[in-house]
Amino acid sequence: MFFILGLLITSSVCSQVKQKSDLLFEEQNPLKIKLSYSNKVIRLKTDDTTYVKTNLNYWYNNKWNDLQVSLRARGNFRRSKCYFPPIKMKIKKSKAEGTLFEGNKNLKLVVPCLMEKERNDNIIQEFIAYKFYEKISPYHFKTRMVDIEFTEIKKSKTIVHNLKGFLIEDDKRVADRFEGKSFERYIHPKAMDNMTSVQYSMFQFMIGNTDFSVAYQHNGKLLYVDKIIYPLPYDFDLCGLVDASYAIVNSRLGISSVRDRKYRGFKRDESLLYDVKEQILSKKTEFFQIIDSQQIKFEMSSEFESTREYLTSFFDILEDDDSFEKEIIQNMRTK
Repeated sequence: MFFILGLLITSSVCSQVKQKSDLLFEEQNPLKIKLSYSNKVIRLKTDDTTYVKTNLNYWYNNKWNDLQVSLRARGNFRRSKCYFPPIKMKIKKSKAEGTLFEGNKNLKLVVPCLMEKERNDNIIQEFIAYKFYEKISPYHFKTRMVDIEFTEIKKSKTIVHNLKGFLIEDDKRVADRFEGKSFERYIHPKAMDNMTSVQYSMFQFMIGNTDFSVAYQHNGKLLYVDKIIYPLPYDFDLCGLVDASYAIVNSRLGISSVRDRKYRGFKRDESLLYDVKEQILSKKTEFFQIIDSQQIKFEMSSEFESTREYLTSFFDILEDDDSFEKEIIQNMRTK
């Protein structure tokens, strides 16, 4: 009953907020782009207010197009640990008008972290996580894969890197779709929408992510729509699904590997958890189709196989009543 009601509510929300998608995220084929900048300058000389200007070249309408953008590094951990720091991109409205990027003032560009053989596959795995959440909640970020020809400026020479990456829309654009607002401040998870909070927590368990805080918006944002608060997750590179070499285990949670799952959702009416369980089980085939649709992009077959195996282990828990009770119901947080 609750499951059916949840689907009806989700369907109603989607129909109410459906609007014409901007061109950038309307298509899902990888967008070819070219960028050139210094990793060192981006890492050491940019901050929340200081950006580096450069040109973004992108392939659209069978030709290369130019767009002036401003870039900075984002994320304290990745700024210090990554060879390729993740990027925050700003685009002036006047520059974006009439282009593929019109309407996108701010974007995140997710790129590989380290110079290692699985770097591009890790990007595909994190991209898959975003696509999973699209199946779970209407309150999600739109994403698009990009193939990047990155020319790194390094003193008197340049180095060309061919990288996988993806673009993430700004949280304000997500809020606009729902005629709401995005905001950042401490909010206890119990004050957030019950159904969406359970979907959020079940998703984090699905991908094996413990690197988040709903209350403090660590790797997440909040949407305020019709006087209701909805959590909005992002940044999943430290989760078990990705299994990045630089991921750190949170030993305080009683886990020994980033591949270990730990349910981090707060205590709710158990019927909500069973409703979300049924919602996800009903889309099991679709989740595996998301992985399979990306198979051709993987450079290492072992990374594709491990991604599929990790999702299989999640559904093994959902499909076994005792495991679901032990791993999820009994682990609901009270503080």
